Amino acid sequence: MNWQSITSIHDVEAIIERSKEVPCLILKHSTRCPISSMAMRRLEASWDLTEQEVETYYLDLIQYRAVSNFIADEFGVRHESPQALLIKNGTCVHDASHLDISVAGLKVA
Repeated sequence: MNWQSITSIHDVEAIIERSKEVPCLILKHSTRCPISSMAMRRLEASWDLTEQEVETYYLDLIQYRAVSNFIADEFGVRHESPQALLIKNGTCVHDASHLDISVAGLKVA
């Protein structure tokens, strides 16, 4: 996986535009939470998609809490940590949290 860092609301707006070309995964991750680390490792271990199929983005929600709040508001999802959101055509088509985060879930969306 080639994680691209999200550090600003501008980055999220760019992801929304990019999602009109290729689906984009946003992973909201708490660097202080062992469950968040486990969910991220599980996702990475089972990842079998190319960058042409899904681009991957990572948000450190401890450091960028305002950006995390913007994501929740923009896509109409309740804040969770960890949380994976699949964005297609500017819309969140799938979101999962904790150990429900999986490649299989993303593929169904």
